[in-house]
Amino acid sequence: MLTVVIVFFALLILGMPVAFAIGISGATFFFTNDVPYSIVVQKVVSGTQSFTLLAIPLFIFAGNLMNHTGITSRMIKLSNVLVGHMHGHIGQVSVVMSTLMGGVSGSANADAAMESRILGPDMVKRGYSKGWGAAINGLSSLITATIPPSMGLIIYGSVGEVSIGRLFVAGIVPGFIMAIALMIAVDISAKKRNYMPERQERASLGEIVKAFVDCIWALLFPVILIVGIRMGLMTPSEAGAFAAFYAIIVGAFIHKELTLKTFIQTLKESVRDIGVIMLIVAISGIFGYGIVYDSVPQTLASLLIGITSSKTIMLLLIIVFLIIAGMFVETTVCALLLTPILLPIVTSVGVDPVHFGILMMTVVTGGIMTPPVGIALYTVSDIMGCTPEETVKEAIPFYIAILAVVLIIAFFPDLILLLPNLVYGN
Repeated sequence: MLTVVIVFFALLILGMPVAFAIGISGATFFFTNDVPYSIVVQKVVSGTQSFTLLAIPLFIFAGNLMNHTGITSRMIKLSNVLVGHMHGHIGQVSVVMSTLMGGVSGSANADAAMESRILGPDMVKRGYSKGWGAAINGLSSLITATIPPSMGLIIYGSVGEVSIGRLFVAGIVPGFIMAIALMIAVDISAKKRNYMPERQERASLGEIVKAFVDCIWALLFPVILIVGIRMGLMTPSEAGAFAAFYAIIVGAFIHKELTLKTFIQTLKESVRDIGVIMLIVAISGIFGYGIVYDSVPQTLASLLIGITSSKTIMLLLIIVFLIIAGMFVETTVCALLLTPILLPIVTSVGVDPVHFGILMMTVVTGGIMTPPVGIALYTVSDIMGCTPEETVKEAIPFYIAILAVVLIIAFFPDLILLLPNLVYGN
């Protein structure tokens, strides 16, 4: 597998698209080992045959539908009402938006780009630093890594055979913890920069209630999903189908903003997004076969356990490894390739698979905002009109907040498992 890994990173450095880098490096394993080549094709096909993975294209379609049906604009109004009295209020709106949109989009990259386009011009108009705006729009999107329906949690649950329902419920508490941590970081940095509030007084109860009523259909969506999955009314894949149907009904008949033109545009965007992700999912089956064939999980487990048998030190080592992996490899790829390697290791030292799933996806999703391969980092910097270096520099307070949340997730497992244990039992 060492040759495969070297080829993989060499191709990434040369700028090859990640799906092809995975496929070619994975095929290298078959060329250098006495394994039938026919398995290559079998693994590509079998990688897409999971019924659970059907939830991914359905939730992507539903998320894109909701972005075209007036839900996003209503959430911006709600966010403004809730945090308009705070320093750096547009940055605070970004955090609240990500928390609310986590239950709609499920994609951190999509959330970062959407908020930069919508909130970015107003930030610049009010004198906010472009790098600061890009940093908070990008890093607040990490909240969608935990708030259901997270695409990363669906992939982790599918590959690791972990209950997606429990993962969805477990993501709620850390999602809100991250929102609070980022709001504190925004408040502190905004006061230093003198980014003044839009309004001097808090919104009245009447204003808040009116904004909540306008957003009620979006706010009900994640609740219906979790209740439906928990009550056995639908599987995660069926929940994705329901989400798409729900978005169409809300957009066409309640908000009345979903036209035939926007529906066709949504279909085009969804096909593009789904094609990218599912190509990576299919090709990663080749790479994954080599990992299992060479007993990489068992070897790495023996190595780490040889270094330490302490669960605390083991988690710290894995967090450092995931941070580095997330800096170089796209989130979906990390979930597909590293879950079968790391999950047996952490469970061998007593870490709950649901707890580890939340920790892992939070850390590797952070890679979208770190150099050198952070997709969201370059996207938000381009939209805001600043350099990635400026964004990284301005993001330091937010990186610290995210790291604090990661440590809370890692070392307070009872806090993460509280809701899934209440909903599903111990």
